Amino acid sequence: MHPILANLRRLSVYLAGWVPLAALVVYLLKTAAGFTWAEAAALGTLLCLFYAFICLSAWYPCRLTPLRFRAVQVVLATHLAGGLVASAIWVLVARVLAALLSSLHVFAGLDAHLGRALGLLFGLGILFYLLSVAMDYILLAVEASRQAEEREAQAQILAREAELRALKAQVNPHFLFNSLNSISALTTLAPSKAREMCVLLGDFLRKTLGLGEKSMIPLREEMALVDGYLRVEKVRFGSRLAMEEQLEPAALDVAVPPLLLQPLVENAVLHGISNLPEGGWIRLRARRRQDELEIVVENKFDHETPPARRHGVGLENVRRRLEACYGSRASLSAGADGGCFRVILTLPLEAKEDRGGWRRAAGNIER
Repeated sequence: MHPILANLRRLSVYLAGWVPLAALVVYLLKTAAGFTWAEAAALGTLLCLFYAFICLSAWYPCRLTPLRFRAVQVVLATHLAGGLVASAIWVLVARVLAALLSSLHVFAGLDAHLGRALGLLFGLGILFYLLSVAMDYILLAVEASRQAEEREAQAQILAREAELRALKAQVNPHFLFNSLNSISALTTLAPSKAREMCVLLGDFLRKTLGLGEKSMIPLREEMALVDGYLRVEKVRFGSRLAMEEQLEPAALDVAVPPLLLQPLVENAVLHGISNLPEGGWIRLRARRRQDELEIVVENKFDHETPPARRHGVGLENVRRRLEACYGSRASLSAGADGGCFRVILTLPLEAKEDRGGWRRAAGNIER
């Protein structure tokens, strides 16, 4: 539905905007077409009231031909054709209204001299339709801006939720219990290792603080967080945990939402490595493909192990964040292939601005 018709206040403002246009039509009918003031007022007012609703139909071709994604020739041809059709309908309605008004004694003969005003009405009809097109494009721009603000707000909320989930994963009974047990055991067997794990755990906690307030960070910073988390787990699992990284240098400058990969790697440890007595591996690959960044997280797992109760929460969180940040331009797929569980992320490229901000790059990253 047209946003003006969906809101009574907007409809009232819109119709009020047609008052000066109706006054212009009345004036031109009187001065240029030789109508009396009564005839011009009656016909002009009724015509403008009818045409105000006809012009609302411009909303739909405006939505189909957005200014940013269509050639100028296509936009002009589309709306010029729409203006010609709408104006022709307006002229036809003028004939009908003139015939109806002529049946009244006070407006007798109105239809006889309507012919002098048909060219004028046709031109005004095209002009008013194009004005409606301009208004609709403004409404579309306002709506797009509002939706972008809502997506940004939702992305910030989800980023904060992701930060809280990451912190919860660090201090929840399972993670903290295992970490403290490992530290306790190491204080007797290898005090230096115990100190190392305490430092690594504190460093990991510190790095996660405040990331939820950032909308985007370079992939290299996200990988630093992943490496910090794995260093903590490496002290606990030792040689049972092997990490393989294949990261294209050009991919490291691409912007990604913060705390995007850590939940996936945590899932790989929790549902994969921890269930394998002989240990296993986690592979993380990142590469640029044209205007996209592809990230693949794989881990060895035992397909016969019953799924954990929390299985899928991390994936769902990442999927929601991708949708909030990128809409349909990003995707996530996950599935098992034999003894390997694989998650594939596809993100549109982001480039870093010189002043520290981020902007989307249409093709290769611009530096």
